Amino acid sequence: MKTDANDRASANAEMSDPQSSRSKFTLSSLMRGDLGFIPVLVTLALITLYFQLTTSGIFLQARNLTNLTQQIVVISILSTAAVLVLLLGEIDLSLAAVAQACAAIMATLSVYQNWGAIPSILAALVAGAIIGLVNGFFIAILRVPSFIVTLAGSIGYAGFLLLVLGRQTTLIVRDPVIRSLAPTYLNPVLGWGIPIVLAALYAIGVWYERRKRLQAGLPVKRSPTLLAQVAAIFAIVFLIVFLFQTYQGVPQSVMISLGIVVALWLVLRKTLFGRHLYAVGGNEEAARRAGINVIGIKMAVFTLASMLAAVAGIMLTSRSTAVATQISATLLLNAIAAAVIGGVSLFGGRGSVWAVILGALVIGSLDNGLDLLNQDQSVKNIVQGIVLVLAVTADALVRRSNPIRGK
Repeated sequence: MKTDANDRASANAEMSDPQSSRSKFTLSSLMRGDLGFIPVLVTLALITLYFQLTTSGIFLQARNLTNLTQQIVVISILSTAAVLVLLLGEIDLSLAAVAQACAAIMATLSVYQNWGAIPSILAALVAGAIIGLVNGFFIAILRVPSFIVTLAGSIGYAGFLLLVLGRQTTLIVRDPVIRSLAPTYLNPVLGWGIPIVLAALYAIGVWYERRKRLQAGLPVKRSPTLLAQVAAIFAIVFLIVFLFQTYQGVPQSVMISLGIVVALWLVLRKTLFGRHLYAVGGNEEAARRAGINVIGIKMAVFTLASMLAAVAGIMLTSRSTAVATQISATLLLNAIAAAVIGGVSLFGGRGSVWAVILGALVIGSLDNGLDLLNQDQSVKNIVQGIVLVLAVTADALVRRSNPIRGK
């Protein structure tokens, strides 16, 4: 009897001792754990190393990195919209068509109606909000599958784009304000100041969350771990801004994209709306029984997603200085791929808006690096397809290995 009591005491001590539980490391325990952004960071590091070696050091030059970040701005903004919808466990196949249609509205009002830049941009955003409300009405209230609604919307908005632009294949925008949104570089004061402020806001948010968890009696990361995390963020920000400043400065479009990501991160992590969104995506029926307004959350998400798509269309127009009737065949796929590669689950309820940056960097780095190697579009599509399949497969395996988190 005494031996049994000692055995039980030893077992209880092992269960209560986190060091003991951490010592038993297996592949299964690794799959069940939350790896966060580690796999994506490793993938990005390997891609960077490969292209740096194969391009004789051109890949990491300041000029190429500036071009790379500017190239992924539209994908990043459109991917933030995809993240919001994916967190619900839904899909929006109309994002690219909405971006082009709203951009066409802005361009038409600016060129033919002589509207100023601000009213034209606001009109595009309002159009995006209306489109999102229509999508949300069919999906949330009438309960039509989001795949069907947004697929039909993609076809319809592409037709609307042709109707607005008429016989011309492109409409050149000449408003200097609209044209300056994407290619402008910030002066050194703003170029250094804004990123540092954003990093400081991130640090404050991390420490505030730790304090709230301590007050609630929840487990938290150790102070040295958080200090190392915040220090790593500041080091990365300093290095990136320094590289930008050695060329022409920090691109304004990059800061707009990063500002959107930070704002949505604060909304998703620090507000009731964000918690409800994750709850609905994790288990819609449980969220409904808990008193969450599921219909309202879905309506708000699809409205916000279409408005973000409109912003992406505005930035695309500014970068290309024109609106085309031809919708990019890869824009939507790259936006969704960036979200999934960054760790957002296709099953809903899991992921972070920061996935946009990492996923877009992976997609953009592959595209940019293969361009430097003079590879055809066919090769780029094959490589991006392989990376996307691997990301989705990893997500499915993690879900299957951990039934508590799986849907």
